[in-house]
Amino acid sequence: MNETLVTLVGNAATAVEFRETATGGMARFRMAATPRRWDREKQHWADGHTSFYTVWAWRTLASNLAGSVSVGEPLVVHGRLKVREEERDGAWKTSVDIEAVAVGHDLTRGTAAFRRVVRGEPSLTARRPRPPGSSDRGELDRREAGSSEAGSAAASRGAAGRGGASTGGASGGAAVRASEELAHRQQQATEMVSVS
Repeated sequence: MNETLVTLVGNAATAVEFRETATGGMARFRMAATPRRWDREKQHWADGHTSFYTVWAWRTLASNLAGSVSVGEPLVVHGRLKVREEERDGAWKTSVDIEAVAVGHDLTRGTAAFRRVVRGEPSLTARRPRPPGSSDRGELDRREAGSSEAGSAAASRGAAGRGGASTGGASGGAAVRASEELAHRQQQATEMVSVS
């Protein structure tokens, strides 16, 4: 009843860890949020201190997160704030957790395509190659192709927030790798069709 509900805007700083429990799925990931402020003296945007949160999700939300969120992606998380203090190695540590009620991609920084999940079919949340010629998610394709090398650097760069200089797009070598990956996916899809 007296819960503190918060809404965070930031980036996925780690991959989603998912596991099955006796009561259903459980997922967690770290989220980075960096405020940006206009510096009147220097006449440019400046990043504030980056805060990190552990986001927890249960049951259906957990399995959907595992199939939908990658490192560096911009997210909006709404949930219950939990602050824990514990003693480790003789020092007190404070952890800030969010028990997620809802999670979605931040559409001010890109596009997303929604797929409804049919209960009892968790395979629908697994990422699948898109059919050839589906260019409406090109930005996501580029980010997926570069995410293995970008890793947490993408999270830090993207953690700059909404008004930041980061556009979330790939450039240089990442764009070439994305083109090669798309061509490879199209070749695989063509081979699948010709085998059928």
